[in-house]
Amino acid sequence: MQCPSCQNTDSRVLESRAADGGRSVRRRRECLNCEFRFTTYERVETMPITVLKRNGSRESFSRSKLLHGLSRACEKTGITATKLEEIVDELELTLQQRNGREVTSHDIGELVLEQLKELSEVAYVRFASVYKQFRGVNDFVKTLEGMHTSKPPLATV
Repeated sequence: MQCPSCQNTDSRVLESRAADGGRSVRRRRECLNCEFRFTTYERVETMPITVLKRNGSRESFSRSKLLHGLSRACEKTGITATKLEEIVDELELTLQQRNGREVTSHDIGELVLEQLKELSEVAYVRFASVYKQFRGVNDFVKTLEGMHTSKPPLATV
């Protein structure tokens, strides 16, 4: 590891510990040449995921873009930022475990909707309205009716 101060490549590890929920290792190092101390992070290298958009264009998967969309859909619903991070982590892991490195925006949207359906009906409808490009009230009504028919009926006593 190259020292950020003197560019020497000889350093010793002073301390190592898990970071980022166990997905990376944080190491405190000391340069053997100038004694400058610095921190490095080691994580598993992942292959980039390409998203195929509706219009046919391609772009790199953006974790922050997905998190922003989820945050907007979940505003004032009581869902914590930590929970949203967990959803994005799980989704990203699911995408990384697929054989192909290309995924459609449709597939990502459906995975997100599956998660939101369990958490908050309001967040589900908000996200669906953007993802499915609702054109009017009828689109909202169809979605709400679909949510009621897919839920199991409550047992009556």
